[in-house]
Amino acid sequence: MIRTTLVALVMLAGSAGLASAQAPLSQNPPTQTVICLDVNGATLPVSCTVPASRLDKREDICMCRAGRRVDVSICPTGVRAPPENVELMKARRLAVNDGSLIGDLFKGQPMCVEGRNP
Repeated sequence: MIRTTLVALVMLAGSAGLASAQAPLSQNPPTQTVICLDVNGATLPVSCTVPASRLDKREDICMCRAGRRVDVSICPTGVRAPPENVELMKARRLAVNDGSLIGDLFKGQPMCVEGRNP
């Protein structure tokens, strides 16, 4: 019985850590999201659980099956994400050393991604 309780507490603590790593749930629309990066700076597929709503653009938990999990800002209104090319991949690879692309620039433009369109 004690062992089961300890295992449950460890699992609860681990899931709380995952949930706190995401953007605040109070942000709607969100200002940041998660992408997965390969070692060369290319993006890889990300798996996110989202609310079952067409109006709610938040993401609950995002995980990477491959690559590095990186926080990135969502492009504000009127700003487009930089086009994917070799220069951007190199810049991302160098800028991601702190685990985040939030606030990083590429040719004077923020390294951001388009928001989820439900």
